[in-house]
Amino acid sequence: MLLLQNGYLLDPKSGFEGKRDVLMEEGRIVKIASFIEPKEDTECLNVEGLFVAPGLVDVHVHFRDPGFTYKEDIFSGAEAAAAGGITTVVLMANTKPVVDNEGTLSYVLEKGRQTKIHVETCCSVTKGLGGKELAPLELLARNGAVGFTDDGIPILEEALLQQAMEVAAKLRLPISLHEENPALIENNGINSEAAKEIFGLGGSPREAEISMIERDVEIALRTGADVDIQHISTKEGVELVRKAKAKGAKIHAEATPHHFTLTQEAVKEYKTLAKMNPPLRTEEDRLAIIEGLADGTIDLIATDHAPHSKEEKEREFTKAPSGIIGLETALSLALTSLVEEAGLPLMEVLRKMTYNPASLYHLDAGYLQEGGPADLVVFDRKETTIGESFASKSSNTPFVGRRVAGSVRYTICRGNIIYTSEKK
Repeated sequence: MLLLQNGYLLDPKSGFEGKRDVLMEEGRIVKIASFIEPKEDTECLNVEGLFVAPGLVDVHVHFRDPGFTYKEDIFSGAEAAAAGGITTVVLMANTKPVVDNEGTLSYVLEKGRQTKIHVETCCSVTKGLGGKELAPLELLARNGAVGFTDDGIPILEEALLQQAMEVAAKLRLPISLHEENPALIENNGINSEAAKEIFGLGGSPREAEISMIERDVEIALRTGADVDIQHISTKEGVELVRKAKAKGAKIHAEATPHHFTLTQEAVKEYKTLAKMNPPLRTEEDRLAIIEGLADGTIDLIATDHAPHSKEEKEREFTKAPSGIIGLETALSLALTSLVEEAGLPLMEVLRKMTYNPASLYHLDAGYLQEGGPADLVVFDRKETTIGESFASKSSNTPFVGRRVAGSVRYTICRGNIIYTSEKK
């Protein structure tokens, strides 16, 4: 048994907050009370002065396994997740081979079961991410896929996407969409304004995202599917989601820590470490994303953890891959940009990192109650600095050296301490 003593508990599902002890046994929470007397065989952890919340749930993660394990693998990715207070991840399907068949799906889930966290995965919407033919979605759902996505590649054929949404609605599983129209993009990973100013090149205009979201919220309305607009980056995109929700669409939207923390100006300082799809945009867009988080238009915070090797990121800008790692910095950045700077309630920020994503994907996670899963994160609110060392195989992030308003102290999954920042 493990007993957390004197922590300040925050449960986004019920809205409860207050000082409580939490007793865990055999992977479940068995008691929450103002005071719990420990038994002889109980491991006690005094977390006075610290915050106790459900283990974070990240539904947009790339572990690069199979196929690109020099960047990350399921084991190293799980360690990175644990270091960030994340106890459940949902992986994307753009591996090699793609998760569009039973064999690859089984490989990912079986390897995930060997880690210390909960590893779930989506399967691809289309075979081979080709955008021409649906993968066997019903079969893959029966074998454990928790959702569908061609993340990294938009689905351009409207009729095919509608068919996919109809299947997803029938299966009651979410379909997540990467919203960038490649026909409008000259060089990806950088906003058009910044591309012209910094490199004298064309980039990725905001219209590439807006046009896709505009189309897809209408299909969502027609089909009744749960649709997740991934890593939203434009103020117009936020407004389209807001209006679609008002019409009754089952639309959800993700904000990444980099999109609510940085703008296109970061490319000047961080170069390819600030290259991502969709790109960082303007301060007006960043503030619109924060407003969307504040009013519930954006109901998910997800990292889009995208590891790449140092050699790949050191290529010239137009040839370097897009994306940054995010598992180990997400909570700290959310505490800084959203809670400390923007004034969003801590409970609401945690809801978007725990209970909301778990609910969308029908996962038993993201809440703290007796009988519930013993998956927790313990964190502080003290100012600290993001260091250079990561549990991830990769270190492609612009946030090294940034002062942040809090950090993970312990991560607990299935009632076991799987990460601690305490020096041994």
